[in-house]
Amino acid sequence: MVSPPDSAPPGRMRLLWLALVLSLGAAVSLGITRFAYALLLPPMRADLGWSYTLAGAMNTFNALGYLLGALATPLLLRRLAPGALLLGGAVLATLFMGLCGFFLDAAPLLLQRLLAGVASAFMFITGGLMAARLGGLDAPRSGLLLGLYYGGTGWGISLSALLVPAVLQAAPAPHGWTWAWWALALACAAATALLAWPVRALRRLDAAPAATAPHPAAAAADRAVAARVFRLRDFAPALAGYAMFGVGYIGYMTFVVALLRAQGVSAGAVTLFYALLGLAVLLSSRIWAGLLDRSRGGEALARLNALLGVATVLPALSSAWPVALASGLLFGGVFLSVVASTTALVRHNLPPAQWAAGISAFTIVFAAGQIVGPTVVGLIADGPGGLARGLVFSAAALWLGALLALRQKPLA
Repeated sequence: MVSPPDSAPPGRMRLLWLALVLSLGAAVSLGITRFAYALLLPPMRADLGWSYTLAGAMNTFNALGYLLGALATPLLLRRLAPGALLLGGAVLATLFMGLCGFFLDAAPLLLQRLLAGVASAFMFITGGLMAARLGGLDAPRSGLLLGLYYGGTGWGISLSALLVPAVLQAAPAPHGWTWAWWALALACAAATALLAWPVRALRRLDAAPAATAPHPAAAAADRAVAARVFRLRDFAPALAGYAMFGVGYIGYMTFVVALLRAQGVSAGAVTLFYALLGLAVLLSSRIWAGLLDRSRGGEALARLNALLGVATVLPALSSAWPVALASGLLFGGVFLSVVASTTALVRHNLPPAQWAAGISAFTIVFAAGQIVGPTVVGLIADGPGGLARGLVFSAAALWLGALLALRQKPLA
Protein backbone atom coordinates (compact mmCIF):
# COMPACT_ATOMS: atom_id res chain seq x y z
CA MET A 1 0.00 0.00 0.00
CA VAL A 2 1.31 3.44 -0.94
CA SER A 3 1.77 5.81 1.99
CA PRO A 4 0.14 9.25 1.72
CA PRO A 5 2.31 12.13 0.58
CA ASP A 6 3.60 14.72 3.02
CA SER A 7 1.18 17.24 1.51
CA ALA A 8 -1.89 15.16 2.45
CA PRO A 9 -4.19 16.89 4.92
CA PRO A 10 -3.59 15.87 8.55
CA GLY A 11 -5.88 13.37 10.23
CA ARG A 12 -8.67 14.41 12.53
CA MET A 13 -6.76 13.73 15.75
CA ARG A 14 -3.85 15.80 14.50
CA LEU A 15 -6.22 18.66 13.65
CA LEU A 16 -7.65 18.49 17.16
CA TRP A 17 -4.17 18.66 18.68
CA LEU A 18 -3.22 21.56 16.43
CA ALA A 19 -6.38 23.44 17.49
CA LEU A 20 -5.72 22.72 21.17
CA VAL A 21 -2.13 23.98 21.08
CA LEU A 22 -3.15 26.93 18.91
CA SER A 23 -5.70 27.77 21.61
CA LEU A 24 -2.80 28.85 23.80
CA GLY A 25 -2.80 31.98 21.66
CA ALA A 26 -6.30 32.77 22.91
CA ALA A 27 -5.19 31.82 26.44
CA VAL A 28 -2.46 34.46 26.34
CA SER A 29 -4.21 37.17 24.32
CA LEU A 30 -7.43 37.23 26.34
CA GLY A 31 -7.35 34.74 29.21
CA ILE A 32 -4.15 36.14 30.74
CA THR A 33 -3.37 39.49 29.10
CA ARG A 34 -6.87 40.87 29.70
CA PHE A 35 -8.89 38.79 32.13
CA ALA A 36 -6.25 38.10 34.79
CA TYR A 37 -6.54 41.80 35.63
CA ALA A 38 -9.93 41.15 37.28
CA LEU A 39 -8.10 39.17 39.97
CA LEU A 40 -5.49 41.90 40.41
CA LEU A 41 -7.95 44.80 40.46
CA PRO A 42 -9.01 44.47 44.16
CA PRO A 43 -5.45 44.37 45.63
CA MET A 44 -4.15 47.04 43.24
CA ARG A 45 -7.14 49.31 43.98
CA ALA A 46 -6.68 48.88 47.74
CA ASP A 47 -2.91 49.38 47.58
CA LEU A 48 -2.89 52.34 45.18
CA GLY A 49 -6.10 54.08 46.29
CA TRP A 50 -7.87 53.90 42.93
CA SER A 51 -11.50 54.75 42.25
CA TYR A 52 -13.61 52.27 40.28
CA THR A 53 -13.43 54.67 37.34
CA LEU A 54 -9.62 54.50 37.25
CA ALA A 55 -9.69 50.75 37.81
CA GLY A 56 -12.04 50.39 34.85
CA ALA A 57 -9.89 52.71 32.78
CA MET A 58 -7.08 50.13 32.95
CA ASN A 59 -9.19 47.74 30.88
CA THR A 60 -10.48 50.60 28.75
CA PHE A 61 -6.89 51.38 27.75
CA ASN A 62 -6.30 47.68 27.14
CA ALA A 63 -9.33 47.66 24.83
CA LEU A 64 -8.11 50.82 23.09
CA GLY A 65 -4.82 49.07 22.42
CA TYR A 66 -6.77 46.08 21.14
CA LEU A 67 -8.61 48.39 18.74
CA LEU A 68 -5.34 49.87 17.48
CA GLY A 69 -3.94 46.38 17.02
CA ALA A 70 -7.06 45.27 15.15
CA LEU A 71 -6.74 48.24 12.79
CA ALA A 72 -3.06 47.48 12.17
CA THR A 73 -3.38 43.71 11.73
CA PRO A 74 -4.76 43.71 8.13
CA LEU A 75 -1.91 46.01 7.09
CA LEU A 76 0.69 43.83 8.77
CA LEU A 77 -0.76 40.68 7.20
CA ARG A 78 0.12 42.08 3.78
CA ARG A 79 3.80 41.71 4.73
CA LEU A 80 3.81 38.99 7.38
CA ALA A 81 2.39 35.47 7.54
CA PRO A 82 -0.30 34.96 10.21
CA GLY A 83 1.95 32.63 12.17
CA ALA A 84 4.78 35.14 12.31
CA LEU A 85 2.43 37.86 13.56
CA LEU A 86 0.96 35.45 16.12
CA LEU A 87 4.37 34.64 17.58
CA GLY A 88 5.47 38.28 17.46
CA GLY A 89 2.33 39.32 19.34
CA ALA A 90 2.93 36.57 21.92
CA VAL A 91 6.48 37.79 22.59
CA LEU A 92 5.29 41.40 22.96
CA ALA A 93 2.40 40.40 25.24
CA THR A 94 4.84 38.52 27.47
CA LEU A 95 7.09 41.58 27.65
CA PHE A 96 4.32 44.04 28.46
CA MET A 97 2.77 41.78 31.11
CA GLY A 98 6.12 41.60 32.87
CA LEU A 99 6.64 45.36 32.69
CA CYS A 100 3.35 45.95 34.56
CA GLY A 101 5.08 44.71 37.69
CA PHE A 102 7.65 47.52 37.64
CA PHE A 103 5.33 50.55 37.96
CA LEU A 104 3.12 52.03 40.67
CA ASP A 105 1.94 55.24 39.01
CA ALA A 106 -1.27 55.16 36.98
CA ALA A 107 0.16 56.69 33.79
CA PRO A 108 2.80 54.02 33.00
CA LEU A 109 0.39 51.26 34.03
CA LEU A 110 -2.20 52.64 31.61
CA LEU A 111 0.46 52.69 28.87
CA GLN A 112 1.44 49.08 29.57
CA ARG A 113 -2.19 47.99 29.41
CA LEU A 114 -2.55 49.84 26.09
CA LEU A 115 0.52 48.14 24.58
CA ALA A 116 -0.55 44.73 25.88
CA GLY A 117 -3.89 45.28 24.13
CA VAL A 118 -2.13 45.93 20.81
CA ALA A 119 -0.12 42.72 21.14
CA SER A 120 -3.18 40.68 22.14
CA ALA A 121 -5.05 41.83 19.03
CA PHE A 122 -2.19 40.64 16.82
CA MET A 123 -2.43 37.24 18.50
CA PHE A 124 -6.19 36.84 18.69
CA ILE A 125 -6.97 37.81 15.10
CA THR A 126 -4.19 35.78 13.50
CA GLY A 127 -4.99 32.81 15.73
CA GLY A 128 -8.62 33.04 14.57
CA LEU A 129 -7.50 33.03 10.95
CA MET A 130 -5.38 29.95 11.54
CA ALA A 131 -8.23 28.20 13.37
CA ALA A 132 -10.52 28.97 10.42
CA ARG A 133 -7.87 27.39 8.17
CA LEU A 134 -7.99 24.24 10.32
CA GLY A 135 -11.79 24.26 10.11
CA GLY A 136 -11.56 24.36 6.31
CA LEU A 137 -9.66 21.05 6.42
CA ASP A 138 -12.49 19.31 8.30
CA ALA A 139 -15.76 21.04 7.40
CA PRO A 140 -18.06 18.72 9.46
CA ARG A 141 -16.15 19.69 12.60
CA SER A 142 -15.22 23.25 11.76
CA GLY A 143 -17.40 24.58 14.57
CA LEU A 144 -15.62 22.35 17.09
CA LEU A 145 -12.17 23.37 15.86
CA LEU A 146 -13.08 27.07 16.03
CA GLY A 147 -14.59 26.56 19.47
CA LEU A 148 -11.45 24.80 20.70
CA TYR A 149 -9.34 27.77 19.66
CA TYR A 150 -11.56 30.43 21.21
CA GLY A 151 -12.27 28.25 24.22
CA GLY A 152 -8.55 28.28 24.89
CA THR A 153 -9.21 31.56 26.67
CA GLY A 154 -10.45 29.34 29.46
CA TRP A 155 -6.96 27.90 29.93
CA GLY A 156 -5.73 31.42 30.66
CA ILE A 157 -8.62 32.25 32.98
CA SER A 158 -8.29 29.04 35.00
CA LEU A 159 -4.51 29.33 35.22
CA SER A 160 -4.84 32.94 36.37
CA ALA A 161 -7.43 31.93 38.97
CA LEU A 162 -5.02 29.40 40.45
CA LEU A 163 -1.78 31.33 39.98
CA VAL A 164 -2.63 34.90 41.04
CA PRO A 165 -4.09 34.17 44.54
CA ALA A 166 -1.20 31.81 45.32
CA VAL A 167 1.37 34.42 44.31
CA LEU A 168 -0.46 37.19 46.19
CA GLN A 169 -0.42 35.09 49.34
CA ALA A 170 3.28 34.25 49.08
CA ALA A 171 4.58 37.58 47.73
CA PRO A 172 6.48 39.88 50.10
CA ALA A 173 5.07 43.26 51.08
CA PRO A 174 4.73 45.96 49.96
CA HIS A 175 3.02 45.78 46.58
CA GLY A 176 2.75 42.00 46.45
CA TRP A 177 0.58 42.23 43.34
CA THR A 178 3.69 43.12 41.27
CA TRP A 179 4.90 39.53 41.67
CA ALA A 180 1.66 38.27 40.17
CA TRP A 181 2.32 40.24 36.97
CA TRP A 182 5.76 38.63 36.71
CA ALA A 183 4.34 35.16 37.28
CA LEU A 184 1.75 35.73 34.56
CA ALA A 185 4.51 36.91 32.20
CA LEU A 186 6.34 33.60 32.76
CA ALA A 187 3.14 31.71 31.90
CA CYS A 188 2.86 33.74 28.69
CA ALA A 189 6.47 32.90 27.81
CA ALA A 190 5.83 29.16 28.22
CA ALA A 191 2.74 29.34 26.00
CA THR A 192 4.68 31.29 23.37
CA ALA A 193 7.26 28.50 23.13
CA LEU A 194 4.53 25.88 22.58
CA LEU A 195 2.82 27.95 19.87
CA ALA A 196 5.77 27.42 17.53
CA TRP A 197 4.48 23.91 16.66
CA PRO A 198 1.06 24.82 15.16
CA VAL A 199 2.66 27.78 13.38
CA ARG A 200 5.15 25.46 11.64
CA ALA A 201 2.48 22.86 10.87
CA LEU A 202 0.09 25.39 9.31
CA ARG A 203 2.90 26.97 7.31
CA ARG A 204 3.51 23.57 5.69
CA LEU A 205 -0.21 23.10 5.04
CA ASP A 206 -0.51 26.50 3.37
CA ALA A 207 2.41 25.62 1.10
CA ALA A 208 0.95 22.22 0.11
CA PRO A 209 -1.12 21.83 -3.09
CA ALA A 210 -4.76 20.82 -2.95
CA ALA A 211 -5.05 17.01 -2.75
CA THR A 212 -8.32 16.41 -4.57
CA ALA A 213 -10.64 18.16 -6.97
CA PRO A 214 -14.04 19.14 -5.55
CA HIS A 215 -17.34 17.70 -6.72
CA PRO A 216 -18.78 19.74 -9.65
CA ALA A 217 -21.75 20.97 -7.60
CA ALA A 218 -19.47 21.94 -4.72
CA ALA A 219 -17.13 23.64 -7.18
CA ALA A 220 -20.02 25.76 -8.52
CA ALA A 221 -20.99 26.78 -4.98
CA ASP A 222 -17.36 27.59 -4.20
CA ARG A 223 -17.15 29.84 -7.28
CA ALA A 224 -20.26 31.71 -6.14
CA VAL A 225 -18.78 32.27 -2.68
CA ALA A 226 -15.38 33.16 -4.12
CA ALA A 227 -16.94 36.03 -6.06
CA ARG A 228 -18.04 37.75 -2.85
CA VAL A 229 -16.14 40.54 -1.19
CA PHE A 230 -16.56 41.73 2.37
CA ARG A 231 -18.88 44.73 2.62
CA LEU A 232 -19.82 46.38 5.89
CA ARG A 233 -23.47 46.81 4.94
CA ASP A 234 -23.88 43.07 4.38
CA PHE A 235 -22.90 42.38 7.98
CA ALA A 236 -24.19 45.57 9.64
CA PRO A 237 -26.70 43.91 12.05
CA ALA A 238 -24.15 41.36 13.25
CA LEU A 239 -21.47 44.01 13.59
CA ALA A 240 -23.79 46.18 15.69
CA GLY A 241 -24.79 43.21 17.85
CA TYR A 242 -21.15 42.29 18.34
CA ALA A 243 -20.24 45.84 19.34
CA MET A 244 -22.88 45.65 22.09
CA PHE A 245 -21.39 42.32 23.15
CA GLY A 246 -18.06 44.15 23.59
CA VAL A 247 -19.77 46.81 25.72
CA GLY A 248 -21.61 44.30 27.89
CA TYR A 249 -19.31 41.38 28.54
CA ILE A 250 -16.21 43.38 29.51
CA GLY A 251 -17.98 45.08 32.41
CA TYR A 252 -18.65 41.66 33.95
CA MET A 253 -15.15 40.34 33.35
CA THR A 254 -13.57 43.50 34.75
CA PHE A 255 -15.65 43.92 37.91
CA VAL A 256 -17.33 40.63 38.86
CA VAL A 257 -14.47 39.60 41.18
CA ALA A 258 -14.56 43.03 42.87
CA LEU A 259 -18.34 42.67 43.29
CA LEU A 260 -18.00 39.23 44.87
CA ARG A 261 -15.36 40.51 47.30
CA ALA A 262 -17.58 43.49 48.15
CA GLN A 263 -20.43 41.03 48.85
CA GLY A 264 -18.23 39.23 51.37
CA VAL A 265 -17.25 36.18 49.31
CA SER A 266 -14.03 34.63 50.62
CA ALA A 267 -10.79 34.60 48.65
CA GLY A 268 -10.94 30.80 48.28
CA ALA A 269 -14.48 30.97 46.94
CA VAL A 270 -13.46 33.66 44.45
CA THR A 271 -10.62 31.44 43.23
CA LEU A 272 -13.09 28.56 42.78
CA PHE A 273 -15.53 30.86 40.97
CA TYR A 274 -12.94 32.11 38.48
CA ALA A 275 -11.40 28.67 37.91
CA LEU A 276 -14.81 27.14 37.18
CA LEU A 277 -15.62 30.04 34.86
CA GLY A 278 -12.46 29.22 32.92
CA LEU A 279 -13.33 25.51 32.86
CA ALA A 280 -16.76 26.36 31.47
CA VAL A 281 -15.07 28.34 28.69
CA LEU A 282 -13.11 25.22 27.76
CA LEU A 283 -16.24 23.06 27.67
CA SER A 284 -18.15 25.61 25.63
CA SER A 285 -16.32 24.58 22.45
CA ARG A 286 -18.21 21.29 22.49
CA ILE A 287 -21.51 22.66 23.76
CA TRP A 288 -22.03 25.17 20.93
CA ALA A 289 -20.19 23.49 18.03
CA GLY A 290 -23.41 22.31 16.38
CA LEU A 291 -25.02 25.74 16.64
CA LEU A 292 -21.98 27.37 15.00
CA ASP A 293 -22.05 24.82 12.17
CA ARG A 294 -25.79 25.34 11.51
CA SER A 295 -26.08 29.10 11.91
CA ARG A 296 -25.44 30.92 8.63
CA GLY A 297 -26.87 34.24 9.82
CA GLY A 298 -27.06 36.00 13.18
CA GLU A 299 -29.03 33.37 15.10
CA ALA A 300 -26.04 32.05 17.06
CA LEU A 301 -24.82 35.55 17.97
CA ALA A 302 -28.31 36.57 19.09
CA ARG A 303 -28.95 33.48 21.20
CA LEU A 304 -25.57 33.59 22.91
CA ASN A 305 -25.80 37.33 23.63
CA ALA A 306 -29.18 36.82 25.27
CA LEU A 307 -27.88 34.02 27.50
CA LEU A 308 -24.87 36.11 28.42
CA GLY A 309 -27.16 38.93 29.54
CA VAL A 310 -28.88 36.53 31.94
CA ALA A 311 -25.53 35.41 33.37
CA THR A 312 -24.40 39.03 33.80
CA VAL A 313 -27.46 40.24 35.67
CA LEU A 314 -27.65 37.34 38.16
CA PRO A 315 -25.02 38.56 40.68
CA ALA A 316 -26.59 42.03 40.54
CA LEU A 317 -29.94 40.57 41.62
CA SER A 318 -28.71 38.34 44.44
CA SER A 319 -25.61 38.01 46.59
CA ALA A 320 -26.31 34.33 47.29
CA TRP A 321 -23.28 32.14 46.56
CA PRO A 322 -25.18 29.54 44.45
CA VAL A 323 -26.49 32.37 42.25
CA ALA A 324 -22.97 33.73 41.76
CA LEU A 325 -21.66 30.27 40.92
CA ALA A 326 -24.45 29.71 38.39
CA SER A 327 -23.67 33.10 36.86
CA GLY A 328 -19.98 32.24 36.43
CA LEU A 329 -20.66 28.83 34.91
CA LEU A 330 -23.23 30.21 32.46
CA PHE A 331 -21.05 33.18 31.55
CA GLY A 332 -18.00 31.00 31.00
CA GLY A 333 -20.01 28.53 28.97
CA VAL A 334 -21.19 31.21 26.57
CA PHE A 335 -19.00 34.28 26.16
CA LEU A 336 -16.12 32.99 23.99
CA SER A 337 -18.61 31.15 21.79
CA VAL A 338 -20.00 34.60 20.91
CA VAL A 339 -16.57 35.41 19.48
CA ALA A 340 -16.44 32.07 17.67
CA SER A 341 -19.89 32.71 16.19
CA THR A 342 -18.63 35.77 14.31
CA THR A 343 -15.71 33.83 12.82
CA ALA A 344 -18.14 31.09 11.83
CA LEU A 345 -20.41 33.73 10.24
CA VAL A 346 -17.48 35.00 8.17
CA ARG A 347 -16.46 31.46 7.17
CA HIS A 348 -19.97 30.55 6.07
CA ASN A 349 -20.52 33.64 3.93
CA LEU A 350 -17.15 34.72 2.51
CA PRO A 351 -14.28 33.09 0.58
CA PRO A 352 -10.99 32.43 2.41
CA ALA A 353 -9.36 35.44 0.76
CA GLN A 354 -11.91 37.68 2.52
CA TRP A 355 -11.72 36.08 5.96
CA ALA A 356 -9.03 38.45 7.22
CA ALA A 357 -11.10 41.50 6.26
CA GLY A 358 -14.24 40.06 7.85
CA ILE A 359 -12.62 38.92 11.09
CA SER A 360 -10.77 42.23 11.41
CA ALA A 361 -14.00 44.21 11.00
CA PHE A 362 -15.69 42.22 13.74
CA THR A 363 -12.62 42.58 15.94
CA ILE A 364 -12.63 46.36 15.46
CA VAL A 365 -16.27 46.82 16.55
CA PHE A 366 -15.65 44.37 19.41
CA ALA A 367 -12.69 46.46 20.57
CA ALA A 368 -14.68 49.68 20.25
CA GLY A 369 -17.37 48.25 22.51
CA GLN A 370 -14.77 47.17 25.06
CA ILE A 371 -13.44 50.71 25.24
CA VAL A 372 -16.85 51.97 26.35
CA GLY A 373 -17.81 49.18 28.75
CA PRO A 374 -15.29 49.29 31.64
CA THR A 375 -15.29 53.07 32.07
CA VAL A 376 -19.09 53.37 31.94
CA VAL A 377 -19.53 50.54 34.44
CA GLY A 378 -16.84 52.11 36.65
CA LEU A 379 -18.60 55.49 36.55
CA ILE A 380 -21.91 53.84 37.46
CA ALA A 381 -20.22 51.85 40.24
CA ASP A 382 -18.79 55.03 41.80
CA GLY A 383 -22.36 56.35 42.14
CA PRO A 384 -25.40 55.06 44.04
CA GLY A 385 -26.13 51.40 43.41
CA GLY A 386 -22.47 50.46 43.09
CA LEU A 387 -21.18 47.60 41.01
CA ALA A 388 -24.53 45.82 40.96
CA ARG A 389 -26.10 48.67 38.99
CA GLY A 390 -23.10 48.64 36.64
CA LEU A 391 -23.73 44.98 35.80
CA VAL A 392 -27.39 45.74 35.06
CA PHE A 393 -26.14 48.19 32.43
CA SER A 394 -23.89 45.47 31.01
CA ALA A 395 -26.77 43.00 30.80
CA ALA A 396 -28.96 45.56 29.02
CA ALA A 397 -26.21 46.12 26.44
CA LEU A 398 -26.00 42.38 25.80
CA TRP A 399 -29.75 42.04 25.31
CA LEU A 400 -29.74 44.95 22.89
CA GLY A 401 -26.94 43.17 21.02
CA ALA A 402 -29.11 40.06 20.78
CA LEU A 403 -31.97 42.01 19.21
CA LEU A 404 -29.63 43.62 16.67
CA ALA A 405 -27.97 40.30 15.74
CA LEU A 406 -31.38 38.71 15.02
CA ARG A 407 -31.61 40.97 11.96
CA GLN A 408 -28.52 39.44 10.35
CA LYS A 409 -29.44 37.19 7.42
CA PRO A 410 -27.15 34.81 5.50
CA LEU A 411 -25.76 36.24 2.29
CA ALA A 412 -27.67 34.99 -0.73
